[in-house]
Amino acid sequence: MRIAVVDYGMGNLRSVSKALEHVAPEAEVVVTAAPGAISSSERVVVPGQGALPDCMRQLEASGAREAVVEAAARKPFLGICIGLQMLFERGEEGDTAGLGLLPGQVPRFSLSGGLKIPHIGWNEVAQARPHALWAAIPDRSRFYFVHSYYPAPRDAALTAATTVYGAAFTCAIARDNIFAVQFHPEKSQSAGLQLLSNFVRWRP
Repeated sequence: MRIAVVDYGMGNLRSVSKALEHVAPEAEVVVTAAPGAISSSERVVVPGQGALPDCMRQLEASGAREAVVEAAARKPFLGICIGLQMLFERGEEGDTAGLGLLPGQVPRFSLSGGLKIPHIGWNEVAQARPHALWAAIPDRSRFYFVHSYYPAPRDAALTAATTVYGAAFTCAIARDNIFAVQFHPEKSQSAGLQLLSNFVRWRP
């Protein structure tokens, strides 16, 4: 099995690839921006840290955009952090167009209520519905977050989990062969490694 970790110059690639190698030593994990390598992989992971405008610009410049869109349409696909946010229609950060694969926006946290932005730290994740990627992960397990913007899907059926920062928000989405999370499983110890292991074995 080949797993492509999409490289568009946006950090945390090494930690994601190393975590995947740990849970799937039998797999070939490739960090790549090459469209052919992404298209020929059985599974695709799109991680990312930083600003959405930069991420979208780099994804286009790398030549990987169309391969990512194609992967999201037909093979097991995991988005992490910016890799989740880019799936939606538009992000408030820089008023940036996303890939438009899912209906919804990516607004910024409000400063009201004394919230510190970015949101950094461990939060309980409440599973909204059963999913193969939650296998062996107890409901309300804690995952690690670092972000200033959050997904706001227009279709409530997309929500696979929520967490609370000031108010409840969607922190994981699922549809068909797509699963994506706002938190960082590669930084979330045993629960995060279990989620990555579940992804490697997922048959949507």
